Amino acid sequence: MTGYGKADVEYAGKKITIEIKSLNSKSLDLSTRLTSLYREKEMEVRRIVGAAVERGKVDVSIWSEKADDAPVAVQLNANVMAAYAEQMRDIDRECGLPEHDRGIWEVLVRLPEVTASQQDVERLTEQEWQVVSEGLQTAIERFCAFRVQEGAALERTFTQKLDNIAALLESIAPYETSRVEKVKTRLTEALEKLHEIDYDRGRLEQELIYYIEKLDISEEKQRLTNHIRYFRETMREGHGQGKKLGFIAQEMGREINTTGSKSNQAEMQNIVVKMKDELEQIKEQVLNVM
Repeated sequence: MTGYGKADVEYAGKKITIEIKSLNSKSLDLSTRLTSLYREKEMEVRRIVGAAVERGKVDVSIWSEKADDAPVAVQLNANVMAAYAEQMRDIDRECGLPEHDRGIWEVLVRLPEVTASQQDVERLTEQEWQVVSEGLQTAIERFCAFRVQEGAALERTFTQKLDNIAALLESIAPYETSRVEKVKTRLTEALEKLHEIDYDRGRLEQELIYYIEKLDISEEKQRLTNHIRYFRETMREGHGQGKKLGFIAQEMGREINTTGSKSNQAEMQNIVVKMKDELEQIKEQVLNVM
């Protein structure tokens, strides 16, 4: 089922964004994209999200960025600076140059590996991860709320399509009655044209009954009606019914196809085509149901 949830939290001058997105999938396919600072928590992120989400191709992203007005913290590497300074003083003594005092700082801070930004040296603290975890829970709640809304919309769509199929099924009734008389009339007229051939009218009636029974769709209509009712009942049973609804839709398709194969009238076949169209739309949307 499609879904989306996003949360923004702040910690120590950083804006941290947690985003969860999902597309249709028969099972849970979870992937994560975490900034390097939070990568050590990947398994915990998977555990938390996996406990709340059952199906779908789910992407979880967590990244951070400095606030516009947040100062950039810089850390000096004292050991490297001391080594540089000692070497510079040795060179001063060997060359007979006056020793550098304060001016040495201007040189040292420009040398490699003396300074490092906070991003290079920061470590994930429990306090920061607590903030991120709370943001993750918020994103999951919004993600699940989004899915609930999608589910309600799907239920309305299914109900409408089922109503359409039921109405189309009822519209077949008039053609069922008329086609029996048409078949009987057509066969009788064909036989009457053969004046030189005598036929047993009793046997004709038996053959007509057999032929009409083969074309009878009463059982298919009853089974399709039952499947429609069962589909509605299953929708009200709660989540986790996606596969079951898919199976019911397949059974509905079998009854509609059988009805079409027994329909020897253009009007009935047109109705069957319309029922197939409504059912195909149901099958497409069933993939979105958990």
